Amino acid sequence: MRNITVSVPDLVYRAARVHAAKEGSSVSALVGEYLASLADRDEEFARLEALQRQIQEEIGRFSAGDRLDRDELHERAVR
Repeated sequence: MRNITVSVPDLVYRAARVHAAKEGSSVSALVGEYLASLADRDEEFARLEALQRQIQEEIGRFSAGDRLDRDELHERAVR
């Protein structure tokens, strides 16, 4: 585990202490949880990007000309 030093305005520090106390935590724990959530978001974004690429590759090529015309669309919806 690494230690870091963060400088914040007094009002921000007081608000963080109050919030931490309400949560039964410490300012250090709050900051640690926040930084961990940033890493989690980055990992989730990368996962979703990979999923998007995979889906786009599976779709292949398509053309607007491949669309159903209005009558075919309504006929299909009735079934």
